[in-house]
Amino acid sequence: MSLEDEAAQELDQLEAQGRRRSGLSGIHSSPAPICFSSNDYIGLASRKWSEASLATATGAGASRLIAGDHESIRLLESALGRWVGLPSALVFSSGYAANVGLLTALAGPDVEVFSDALNHASIIDGCRLSRARVHVYPHLDLGALASALAAAPTGRRRLVVTESIFSMDGDQPDLRSLSELARRAGAALIVDEAHALGVVGPNGRGACAQAGVVPEVLVATFGKALGLAGAAVLTTPAVRELLWNRSRSLVFSTAISPLLAACATEAVELVAGGEGDERRARLAARWRLLGEAIPLLGRSMTGRDGPGPIASVVLGSEQAAVAAAEALLRRGVWVHPIRPPTVPPGTSRLRITLSSSHHPTEIERLAAALVAEGIALT
Repeated sequence: MSLEDEAAQELDQLEAQGRRRSGLSGIHSSPAPICFSSNDYIGLASRKWSEASLATATGAGASRLIAGDHESIRLLESALGRWVGLPSALVFSSGYAANVGLLTALAGPDVEVFSDALNHASIIDGCRLSRARVHVYPHLDLGALASALAAAPTGRRRLVVTESIFSMDGDQPDLRSLSELARRAGAALIVDEAHALGVVGPNGRGACAQAGVVPEVLVATFGKALGLAGAAVLTTPAVRELLWNRSRSLVFSTAISPLLAACATEAVELVAGGEGDERRARLAARWRLLGEAIPLLGRSMTGRDGPGPIASVVLGSEQAAVAAAEALLRRGVWVHPIRPPTVPPGTSRLRITLSSSHHPTEIERLAAALVAEGIALT
């Protein structure tokens, strides 16, 4: 059997399982459905950046370590450090590259890593590639984490890894308790703030700042609230230098576009200032409006107990999630169905994300569609 035939056979299997994925053509064309699946939480993805930023070189030309260490990238790292409050930053091409590069550089066979069961795929893959001894603790279960830390060998490096707002459920760990638990156990805390930075906390500085927690390592991404692409690891100078030397996803990749870095610096300054506060306030108002329109949900809904930007309506089977998404699309709104392996079997869902750029009438249209399809009850 040829590779093409084998690939077609595997696609047929995915189709039968309700797990075959495809993009939604027309989502960015006109007329398009109203999108409630974007990570553009505070509406910066369509912003026009300054002429000075747009005049920056498009390509880095090389890896950072060879000839691609452009000034605009270093300026972005400085801006990120000032905003988040950690002394050093290192920019990566994506959040996936940051987490994989971070974990494979800091962990190895002689390192104990403790990872939440619902951490992002980039964290899971980084743990696997690191060849560390990985302890996966039940989601948000700090008691189980404490037991795992107590049982693990001493005298070895320990890393506790979590997201601050989980990407599929929208829920959050108790960061203060988690930080204290890691400190007592002699573990370094790594927090992925992808879905929190720019959205929560003072000046949009994220969930750690909101909780008064300073982790040893914080991962920031530019593809959510900043409306761009790329990521950074914020940490201490020595850890940054170690990543500079050992992180293969940095060392062996062309550096991020200098133009993109210049735009990201603008985005950081905007998000940290008064306009960022206004956009966050509008996002919170949109969530309140949705909650008022559909106070009762016919299904379980995660993520709305906290201030984050994500809510999921769990429907169960893959087929139910796809059918619900298609029904909403016929009503002019797009909510992406999330299925295994992204979420555990039996928890397929509609993942709803709002943006400060949504008009109140668009929120009302989403609520009406959810009610009309029996997903929500008024």
